[in-house]
Amino acid sequence: MKPRERANTVFPHPFPSPGGRGVHAFASPSGRGRRARARRVRGPCASDRGRATGFSLLEVLVAFVILALVGTALFRLFSGALGNASLSEQYSRATLFAESRLAAPGVETPLKEGVQQGTSDDGYYQWALTVQPYSPPGTTPDMESAAPAMAVRLWRLIVVVRWPGAPGSERSVALATLRLTPRELTQ
Repeated sequence: MKPRERANTVFPHPFPSPGGRGVHAFASPSGRGRRARARRVRGPCASDRGRATGFSLLEVLVAFVILALVGTALFRLFSGALGNASLSEQYSRATLFAESRLAAPGVETPLKEGVQQGTSDDGYYQWALTVQPYSPPGTTPDMESAAPAMAVRLWRLIVVVRWPGAPGSERSVALATLRLTPRELTQ
């Protein structure tokens, strides 16, 4: 076959025509003859043939730079969130420990004026409890002089819990409460 004839060859269509005549997809519109002239399929334009298809090296590098910037931002966001969650957990544990230290005086031990200090069982938290008599605002001198004769006493309890934070710093939580106790529970 000559090159010219090969271009005009009709390839059979994989599906028969609806009429069942076997007319090929490339047959003439009238449907006459099995060897109708094939339609010429156009390829890329002549102006496109000089340009290569696909991505250029510059486009790939720009995509990688954008991907790296987005990845870095997401990594910083997630690591900051994890750090905040860890810090929140430390503050929660310190607050629970401070509440337990506030509950002990007057129940486990008698209330006495002064400062008590110690560390937690695991040695991570250090605490200081201050117990002092409390006088409400607006108390007159006559009321203060009558306080020792009363059957109950009002105390202010302040607990400060400290633990190591970032290198070179220290974190702390302070809680305070008032407690009314019968005079016989105080020393």
